[in-house]
Amino acid sequence: MIAETVCSAVSAAGLGIAVVTAYRRRFLAAARIAAYSLVPVGLVMTGVVGWLSDTAFSPTAWAGFGVLAGAWLLFATTRAVERRRTGAGAGGGAATDTGSIRPGTTAPASSTPALRQGQGKGQTQGQPQSQGKRPASGDDFSDIEAILKKHGI
Repeated sequence: MIAETVCSAVSAAGLGIAVVTAYRRRFLAAARIAAYSLVPVGLVMTGVVGWLSDTAFSPTAWAGFGVLAGAWLLFATTRAVERRRTGAGAGGGAATDTGSIRPGTTAPASSTPALRQGQGKGQTQGQPQSQGKRPASGDDFSDIEAILKKHGI
């Protein structure tokens, strides 16, 4: 009984706000507010509010929610274990260090080898130290600058 009264009051307040919004000539927003404010009354009329209030005070319903939470926890755990197994399958079951760059190795979609130990910042394997441009003094944005100059930006 109290839930129905609260839902009716919320709907009435929402419709009042919708009227004020429509008075300010914001009809689209007023229609949206009116739609949202009619939802609680619709829920009361369909019986959803009564079902929720009966469920909220039922120990059997709470035990059912606990069982559902346990099932979800089991499902999430098995998915995490399955992903971990398939991700480490190439390394023989051991965790591999994906953050290190080994000399002479290439990335899966790359055609050039990774940096070697003798190369520094701003210098790649097929690029000499200076090409008539300013020297690479730790500025890693030279390729970005070239792209921007190419597009006239």
